[in-house]
Amino acid sequence: MDEKKWLADEFEANTAHLRAAAYRMLGSRSEADDAVQEAWLRLSRTDTTDVGNLGGWLTTVVARICLDMLRTRKTRREQPLEMPVHAAIADPAGDPERDAAFAESVGVALLVVLQTLAPAERVAFVLHDMFDLPFDEIAPIIGRSSAGARQLASRASRRVQGADEAPDIDFGRKRTIAEAFLTASRNGDLEALLAVLAPDVVFRPDATAARFGTIGEMRGAADVAAAFKGRAQAAEIALVDGELGFVVQIGGQLRVVGVLTIADDRIAAIDAIADPDHLQRLDYSILRD
Repeated sequence: MDEKKWLADEFEANTAHLRAAAYRMLGSRSEADDAVQEAWLRLSRTDTTDVGNLGGWLTTVVARICLDMLRTRKTRREQPLEMPVHAAIADPAGDPERDAAFAESVGVALLVVLQTLAPAERVAFVLHDMFDLPFDEIAPIIGRSSAGARQLASRASRRVQGADEAPDIDFGRKRTIAEAFLTASRNGDLEALLAVLAPDVVFRPDATAARFGTIGEMRGAADVAAAFKGRAQAAEIALVDGELGFVVQIGGQLRVVGVLTIADDRIAAIDAIADPDHLQRLDYSILRD
């Protein structure tokens, strides 16, 4: 058997597994098919002589393709998630009990939970919780440490299993608070800023953000409100690594990201990130209605 025929046969043998993984990451059968097709194109152009586990190599390739596709979406709200066809996405691990449990939850996971997950969080969850890929292998795919990959997958898993049900239900309220903060900041409304900030709110900029804004770390509603008064003109509300926050883009380039910690209907902390290397590792989605 020549090498091309062997590769084609091996790819065909892994197609169902790859399509299942891509569908769970993307929530779209058509996009999953596109991802699998792209994986075949990459396989056909690659020297696989030193690849010991072709199935694992293909899973990694598909995961990276899916991650790129998720990151290029302007907003997950613009991407309608399709209702799953359980028969088409049977667990390739062949565990009937596990597959039945997934079949019961996948609709909610895709249509509700996946909308709020950052791309890397979603990929880490699918690869580990659905396909048992070790975190050491997931980490380089999503550009995180092994511990970071574990944290993302664990957070996503809790949401899928319903452990974070209350915070997800409260997401709308938290978004309202975040939007009120940005509006008050843009309008220079000091009273409105004080209304959404916790009395002991802390603002923590990284070194680059501190230089951009000419303000360092500070604590207390009065000081933080004064610092943000009249600012946030270019800020847009966003999900940042699955958390509410805001992003500032200048000339189409991401310059600053703010992550908000919201508790008891007040903003308890604002972390500002502007370090270019850190920004490249963040997943964000601008929330537009």
